[in-house]
This record gives sequence, structure tokens and C-alpha cells, in this order.
Amino acid sequence: MTGDVDRRSELARTEGRNLFIWEVFARKAYEEPLHHVGTITEPDEDLALVAARAVYDEQPWIQMIIVPRAAIREAISA
Repeated sequence: MTGDVDRRSELARTEGRNLFIWEVFARKAYEEPLHHVGTITEPDEDLALVAARAVYDEQPWIQMIIVPRAAIREAISA
């Protein structure tokens, strides 16, 4: 995920660390669509994966994914 995505607009400086915003999506059954369950702020993809599992483990998810916020594109704009 890193490298191809321009995340400069989503970069935050916190206590000298570069942090990126990651959107977390999950589902309880394969028949269900993925649902947005929250946001994680971490410096890299590996830490974001660990944080997403730790923070959003209250449900019996069968699938959880993370997406860099900067990679999300608006399809319709009013």
C-alpha cells in the first residue's frame, strides 16, 4: 500500500512521529457487506493492522481490512 498513494494530506505529526489515518472495515458474515467500524492512526501499515485488531475486537468479525484514508476517492459530490 505504501509508495503508490499520496498521503501527504493525511499525514499528522504527533510527538515527533509521522502518523497516517487508516479506515477500518469489517464484516461478521461473508454474505454481509463490509461496514466501516472506525479509524486508526498509526505510522505504518503493520502497526495499523495490529491496532485495528486490538481496538475493534469486540465483535466476532470474519474479515477486517484497513485502507489508507488518502486512497479513498469520492465517487459522487453534491
